Amino acid sequence: MNTSAPESALGKPLEAGLYIVATPIGNLGDITVRAVDVLRGCDVIACEDTRVTGKLLKHCCVTTRMQRYDDHASDRQRGALIDMARSQAVALVSDAGTPLVSDPGYRLVKDARDAGIAVTSLPGACAAITGLTLAGLPNDRFLFAGFLPVKEKARTDVLNELAEIEATLVFYETGPRIERSLRAIADIWPDREVAVARELTKLHEECRSGSAAQLADHYAANPAKGEIVLLIGPPAETAQNHDIDALLIGALADLSPSKAAGQVARMTGEDRQTLYARAVELKTK
Repeated sequence: MNTSAPESALGKPLEAGLYIVATPIGNLGDITVRAVDVLRGCDVIACEDTRVTGKLLKHCCVTTRMQRYDDHASDRQRGALIDMARSQAVALVSDAGTPLVSDPGYRLVKDARDAGIAVTSLPGACAAITGLTLAGLPNDRFLFAGFLPVKEKARTDVLNELAEIEATLVFYETGPRIERSLRAIADIWPDREVAVARELTKLHEECRSGSAAQLADHYAANPAKGEIVLLIGPPAETAQNHDIDALLIGALADLSPSKAAGQVARMTGEDRQTLYARAVELKTK
């Protein structure tokens, strides 16, 4: 069954269904025109905290009724929203960013789809993606792994479980916990490049990179505040471990210079544009 709702043009009534609406992660100017249109046109906005969402709605001159819906919501509350979405437009927002990314809203979406209710997702701000684009770490492959566990053993177990994944790892973290997490990463991966992106899109935005030990020392002396995206570079399969020309020549046997460069970049973590230029040189020899 196709459960996608028809696209809503600005100013036209919304079709009944569930609308997943991404909201800003800091800078209120990052709300999209389409998001504002849906928030104005829907019948109710399901939100984690009416006080937080209320500030955004006031900024956007939206007067739609809000209804609390968070990870403590009961099955009955979820069922009530599903029943409402059968005949009305229901918007789901989180306090910041894209709903369902490291929050339990998927249960509402799953129930809506199972019930044959139209579900539409509006793209927008996401802290994990914003942090990834700032960090300068390889991003052709990445794994978002939510929050690291609070307890030391569980945190170590998760890091060990992810140790062999050849991709940049992306976590959410908080200011009070960041130093402990960095110390744990330093114990397991002392040589991997790590980045801490915090206060994204806000006045004091920063993205700091280095080894986990260096960053842990920094945040021990300068306690972090706010929400954080913690990123860990992939295993050190770099140019020191490979003969770049040999890899490119092998790839060029079957691939174009562009695709060969992409393949070798994924293997080594080297810059794709640099590899492409070298692949073109090798191809013309």
